[in-house]
Amino acid sequence: MMSELGRGRIWERTGRQMHWFILAYLLLLALPCMGFLPGFWSQVLTLSWNSHTHQYITEQAILNVTLETLRGTKDQGSHADEQTRLGRGFWRAVGEVVKSNTDMDFLSSTRSNPVYHFDSERVNSAMLMLRQFWVQTLLSVWANEYQSARHSLGQLFHSLQDFYSHSNWVEMGQRSIYLHLLQPDEPPIPVAQEDTPTCMECFSFTCRDNLLPSLTNTERNSQLLTTGYFSNSPPKPQGKCSHGGILDRSRYMGAKGGINKDSNSPVFSPHHYLHVEAATLANEATLTVLRDLRDTVGNKTFLKLFSVKQVPALVFVIDTTGSMFEEITAARLRAYSIIQRRANSPGQPGTFLLVPFHDPEVGPVFETEDPNQFMQHLQNLMALGGGDEPEMCLSAIQLALIHSPPLSEIFVFTDASPKDAHLFDAVKALVLEKQSKVTFLLTDDATYMTERRRRGRKRRKRRRREALSPDRFSLYSSLSSLSGGLTVFTTNSDIQDVSTIVEDNIAVDKVTLLHVESDQELISSHSFRVDSSIKNVTLHVTGILRECILTGPSGQNQSLLNEQGPLAELKYFEGLYRIRLLAPIQPGQWKLLTKCDGHITFNVIGDSSVDFLYYFATVTNETHPGLARVEGSPVAGASAFLVLTVTGLVPDEKASFSHVTLLGAEGESLKKVWLNSSSSSSSSSSYSVEELVGWVDSVPRVPFCVQLTGRDSRANKLERVSTEIIQPTHVQIQVLSAPRLVPGHSTMVDFDILNHGPARLFNLTTDDDCRYLHTRGPHRFHVAEQGSFRGQVHLHTPATAKAGATVTLTLTVRALNSADSNYAVTYLTVVPPDTDTSPPSCSAARVQSSCPTTCSESNWSISLAVSDRGRSGLAALQLQKGEGTLTLFLNPPPTGDSLEEAQPGPNQHQAHRDETTSGGHHHHHHKAILEKGDPPLNVSEWVLDSSQPLWVRYTSSCCFAQAELLVWDTAGNMKRCHLTSGEQRQQRDGSTETSGAGQITLTGFFFIMLGLLWSPLI
Repeated sequence: MMSELGRGRIWERTGRQMHWFILAYLLLLALPCMGFLPGFWSQVLTLSWNSHTHQYITEQAILNVTLETLRGTKDQGSHADEQTRLGRGFWRAVGEVVKSNTDMDFLSSTRSNPVYHFDSERVNSAMLMLRQFWVQTLLSVWANEYQSARHSLGQLFHSLQDFYSHSNWVEMGQRSIYLHLLQPDEPPIPVAQEDTPTCMECFSFTCRDNLLPSLTNTERNSQLLTTGYFSNSPPKPQGKCSHGGILDRSRYMGAKGGINKDSNSPVFSPHHYLHVEAATLANEATLTVLRDLRDTVGNKTFLKLFSVKQVPALVFVIDTTGSMFEEITAARLRAYSIIQRRANSPGQPGTFLLVPFHDPEVGPVFETEDPNQFMQHLQNLMALGGGDEPEMCLSAIQLALIHSPPLSEIFVFTDASPKDAHLFDAVKALVLEKQSKVTFLLTDDATYMTERRRRGRKRRKRRRREALSPDRFSLYSSLSSLSGGLTVFTTNSDIQDVSTIVEDNIAVDKVTLLHVESDQELISSHSFRVDSSIKNVTLHVTGILRECILTGPSGQNQSLLNEQGPLAELKYFEGLYRIRLLAPIQPGQWKLLTKCDGHITFNVIGDSSVDFLYYFATVTNETHPGLARVEGSPVAGASAFLVLTVTGLVPDEKASFSHVTLLGAEGESLKKVWLNSSSSSSSSSSYSVEELVGWVDSVPRVPFCVQLTGRDSRANKLERVSTEIIQPTHVQIQVLSAPRLVPGHSTMVDFDILNHGPARLFNLTTDDDCRYLHTRGPHRFHVAEQGSFRGQVHLHTPATAKAGATVTLTLTVRALNSADSNYAVTYLTVVPPDTDTSPPSCSAARVQSSCPTTCSESNWSISLAVSDRGRSGLAALQLQKGEGTLTLFLNPPPTGDSLEEAQPGPNQHQAHRDETTSGGHHHHHHKAILEKGDPPLNVSEWVLDSSQPLWVRYTSSCCFAQAELLVWDTAGNMKRCHLTSGEQRQQRDGSTETSGAGQITLTGFFFIMLGLLWSPLI
């Protein structure tokens, strides 16, 4: 989050801070080819242009494993297509992981805590925390809580990467990752005792050989681990190593100097000369975690975690009171049409989500990836009952936002105003945080009863106890306006035609070319640009048009209301004008000249993979200099950086981007912000994405949206518009901690309110979707001029809460005497009270190997005892690599069998499940035989006692000397057992081999774990 200040005065700009702003920006302008990964600001301040940052390591690892996974699935395309089609949702998901990672250096609750950074020799505590992050990530994935999973995964990555930079691991000559960090059964290296000196004095920026000889020993049996102390918390004992660098106050205490390898600048990193080695190991460790995660949850779920190639979710919020028959029918019609269209196109069908509501019932949420199930659920939806006109619409929208992925399009069908207006701030916060659009299809038909009688139907209309206010839908209009959606007022007779807007908006790769609203009743003019990548342009206009003239790039005109012409086709339904440009669509600037009555909204969309994401950021110069993302709305009148990521670029077609324009609500230009490319060549050219940064000297004081401008490969002007409306403010709220929730326990969440205006009163409103909050507010408090207030909210997690469940907590602060407000959204995960972080183990019981020179003439085998070291019990096994067969036994296998006996034919192993066989003088019962390519085998019911081992024997031709067995327990801990034909079997976790196209999809194990997730064993 942005601020690093506690109580007292804030935003008092010192000359030195302004100097950093100006210096860094000038350097940025002078170096357009340098990479700006949220570490680029750190690279500027540390003068270390080629340093690897947390973001760079994290992004590259996620990208590499994602592409590796795609190539290993059946859905393979060209390499260029893979890069382009990762999708905007993928880059947002990666951004969430990166943000969680970099926040560890910016948030006051984590930036100075040595446990989060492997500082001050808190190695054992940091390892325990790493393993908790791993379990928390798995629990969230299994519960389909992907945003929570990305958050904990980013935290895990940060601490894991810090280990290699902040410890003496590299100085000990290690060239492979430290497996014990996440695998307790791997050999540990002891940590130096508190009274053991670790460093010698160093009086220069570069500290060579300042570690004592015992800390650089390359002999495993006599090695000691240490990490540097940072600043004064905790105090550094005499003779210990410091983190080092000019931001570390402990560097002046004996032993002076430091050992960090954060950058390649000697000013900030005394061991800068080992930066590349540390970054290489951090990258390898990050890759290993991602591959282990993929192997645990399966390829399909792994790709869903990062929203890879995900088609837009279809999200319906439907009023089910008795007057909604036509609306429900229209929703069915649109859903069926969308499902049929997706059935004929490659890729996944996407997520389907439905939230019904009336008064007082809301939900339940129905979510599925099966289109047939969704259609069946819609068919069963009935319009029944009635009641007073207001309904619980905002409650239903809140549920839809919580359960739908970011960047969703939500369509609300109702004819009633909201009864739960108190939820508006919470819903607004979720809309903006998830960057989702909400479109309302409102039916308020005055001829309702006449039409019903004509059709001979007798259904009850809503009882209206009092005259209805003409502005009773104003909250809906506000939500659609700030999210970039539409509010369409139509009739029951036109709702089916109007609902075509659903299909128009949720097609893959929809981009916005224009979105403006106007209350002028005079003639107005608006323009939008079509570039060479744009296909299928559609205009939606709500309101009442008196005149509408469309002018193409060549100057040709068409009066849309009065004539048919060569440029476009117009269809009018009550409340909506739908205009479709006719092929071939001319690239260039198109103009709309209109005259309207009252409020009107223009929305222009097209098909293109080229789109963008953005955020505002400010400078922080605390423990780690860098750019911290602004949470919520930016501060009006303050300076900030605007960081953009352009996605979907085709590698062979170069595009350039010059600036963004901050547009007012009616499309007027408020400010132009010039951009500089900040992408390194490796990220931009290889992955069809470009990062840009611009300096905003003063954030506008009125609502605005962001319009990106550039040129495509044919020199046509290219424009894209953000859908959401940014509402600048003079107050901020920052959540300082996101603690884990433990069943049966209470939890406190700390927050800060930062007042950038005069002294005044504020209201704080809190809300959560699980009702764990003690009190929801509003809470009223006073904050001084340019001051801050720190508070807490209390939650109690019931003892019945399920592990992996996520609580969405929203906090909204609003000034009492002005329109200033802001929000924060955080996700809290329920974890077991005593987490099992110990993986299973594989112990070699017997190896038979007599391989001759001609390998095809003999076999080798190895017998193993597989058990769980923790309390959870074994869950599943899979033969990941190897050309032999794996036989599973409940008892130790016989020792006298010939090696050839256990070699079934190509299709024989399935027939061997649950058979009794004999060999020699022993009788034994084997449960199954596995080969490479088989899905994970559920063994949780075989071993009733969690301490009881399972016996396996692997047999293979001598031509294939290696194999890999994956073993899971029910808590999700995984063990990679590496088998070799030699007398000594090598076991290690985290293979660095690239699995590529041979990677096995582990979807079966994912479903096994779903079944076990709520088990008492966890």
